[in-house]
Amino acid sequence: MLPNLTITPAAEKFMRRIVRFSGLPDGAGFRLTVSAGGCSGYNAEFSAEAAPQPGEETLEVNGLRVFLPAESRLMLDGVTMDFADTPTKSGLTFVSPNQAACGCSSSAEAGPPGIAKIDIGAIGRGRPVAPTLIS
Repeated sequence: MLPNLTITPAAEKFMRRIVRFSGLPDGAGFRLTVSAGGCSGYNAEFSAEAAPQPGEETLEVNGLRVFLPAESRLMLDGVTMDFADTPTKSGLTFVSPNQAACGCSSSAEAGPPGIAKIDIGAIGRGRPVAPTLIS
């Protein structure tokens, strides 16, 4: 079952660029793997892929194919996915209205709880990237 996931226009544009510049043929998609991470955030990995792997479901977003493994579908239910681009940060963000605030760590980079950031410079076709977790 596909999650009730809100994808903002900025996030959709980012994902389209990843797929378009991957060099893969038409019909390729954006694989997004999300898991629990930190005390109130997400760990996320993504890549452009030619087709979904067994067990993945495809979410269609205005013609963009997003491949989601089972665990990701569970984690993303009710989440808003956005793309942030500021002078100091750039990447996908995941905001869950059900995520509680966490006081187990602090950082100068800390943002709202429940947000994972993936730097654009770490993008590689077919190679998942490790996110920077903001908790």
